[in-house]
Amino acid sequence: MESTKFNLLFFYVIFLAILPTLKANIGHMDHVWHRRMKEAREAAKKAYKPNPMKVTAEFNTQVMRALKGSNSTRRDLKSNSKCTPANPIDQCWRCDQNWDKNRKKLADCVMGFAHGTTGGKDGKIYVVNDNSDNDLLDPKPGTLRYAVTRPEPLWITFSKSMNIKLKGELMLTANKTIDARGANVHIKDGAQITIQYVNNIIIHGLHIHDIKPVKGGLIRDSVTHYGVRATSDGDGISVFGSTHVWLDHLSMTNCSDGLIDVVSASTAVTISNCHFVKHNDVLLFGATDSFSGDKVMQVTLAFNHFGKGLVQRMPRCRWGFFHIVNNDYTHWLMYAVGGSQQPTIISQGNRFVAPEDRNAKEVTKRTEINSNGWKNWNWRSEGDLFVNGAFFVESGKKVAQPPKTDVKAQSAKSVASLTKDAGPIKCVLNKAC
Repeated sequence: MESTKFNLLFFYVIFLAILPTLKANIGHMDHVWHRRMKEAREAAKKAYKPNPMKVTAEFNTQVMRALKGSNSTRRDLKSNSKCTPANPIDQCWRCDQNWDKNRKKLADCVMGFAHGTTGGKDGKIYVVNDNSDNDLLDPKPGTLRYAVTRPEPLWITFSKSMNIKLKGELMLTANKTIDARGANVHIKDGAQITIQYVNNIIIHGLHIHDIKPVKGGLIRDSVTHYGVRATSDGDGISVFGSTHVWLDHLSMTNCSDGLIDVVSASTAVTISNCHFVKHNDVLLFGATDSFSGDKVMQVTLAFNHFGKGLVQRMPRCRWGFFHIVNNDYTHWLMYAVGGSQQPTIISQGNRFVAPEDRNAKEVTKRTEINSNGWKNWNWRSEGDLFVNGAFFVESGKKVAQPPKTDVKAQSAKSVASLTKDAGPIKCVLNKAC
């Protein structure tokens, strides 16, 4: 009997030890991955903002200031009279007719918790001219996999429009920008993009769709290391234990798992100007109720359009702090914003258009059945616009004590304009985007 108990305990301890590896899709957690994990945890601590409400106020101030001055800005851009950027992120770069020569200006435009993310700004421009992905261990020069596994900072662009079917997870190294402006680039019908235990990533302008779980195996994750990966989840983009990540102007739909997962103590993340359609589990911020390490997670979700065919999780949050601001929710079937494990959710200046189903009018969903379990969670709705019977159930002691915040968000009545260019933008050489 004692022997049986010992064996069960032994296997339970082994299971707990390999559980993070399984969730990370790492087939073997060697010393390289252990080192990366430790470095990532330290980076998350440094990136964490002890006063996140200050970040939300700074974001709102920037938006109000930029939009207030937009009329004078446009008068000064007489040669670019057709350039009418929808929001401050776009105002930062879109009216430059020489955007192709000044691509790295984009790195100055990130707002919210990912502010300061520079991607490959300090490196050379690398041009992808080959859409193949035939060798996961020795990627061919000119391919996207070759570019993202280089050790140095790189600003990665595309020579032409292309479809890329990834044969295995695309593992990014730190200090990379993937910039699809000027080309129509689709990541489709294959494996996901994985940002794991790295820092300083920008992904801009991609179409990502029809991503599937792909059988694992040996995959190169840097020039100096490769390892065994388990079957991938089928997310569009997985952000795992990473910091300073900016995902901007993406179009995403119809992936096997989530469109974007931000998990495992990732923080300093901004998701902006994206267009999401036709999907069930859209955005997951925090993977499990048991991993309290996600308390460091801080995410800005701004200027996105949640469109046709979406069901739930826009986002679904655990543990951390989430600023959901100036997004347009025109469709959902179950709910829009949900969570568990006492996340803080600050919803400001969003438009929520409820479905016709009278049982799905509530914007929010908490997995705790008993309200005593969530009544102290700090979920605020400030200046949101509710259409067709939509309503937001607030909670938290501070909600009922005005003023809720010092700086209000841009009015939800402006959301249609702020998000009108969500998704990849068609940029033409020698013209403002």
